[in-house]
Amino acid sequence: MSGLNDPRVLFAAERTLFAWNRTGVSLMAFGFVIERFGLFLQISGEQEIKVFQRHISFIIGESFVLLAVFMAFFSIWQYSRVIESLRSDEVPDGYRPYAGVVINGIVGMLGLALSLYLARGFI
Repeated sequence: MSGLNDPRVLFAAERTLFAWNRTGVSLMAFGFVIERFGLFLQISGEQEIKVFQRHISFIIGESFVLLAVFMAFFSIWQYSRVIESLRSDEVPDGYRPYAGVVINGIVGMLGLALSLYLARGFI
């Protein structure tokens, strides 16, 4: 329980949730670029090193995407804990505080789909 009787606590938690969302989407994009850069190196590189480079870029890129997926779901859990601790007078009447949870959940699921797509293209 926050004990502040202030709806700004809810909005601060929501801003934090969306900040984690932006960070996760950025990590996903960065991971995708790293993974695809390995494909570029495989196409344009020398025979001796291109297989090794492709494996390394896949592992690093996939790790960034999976880190973003973890962040999306973990931020949902954290936000839900904060929302449960708020009293009814800290949530404005008629306000639905779970829109951010849905959006982060969708981002997490899309990250899993991206991860599977990248893995399928690698195998």
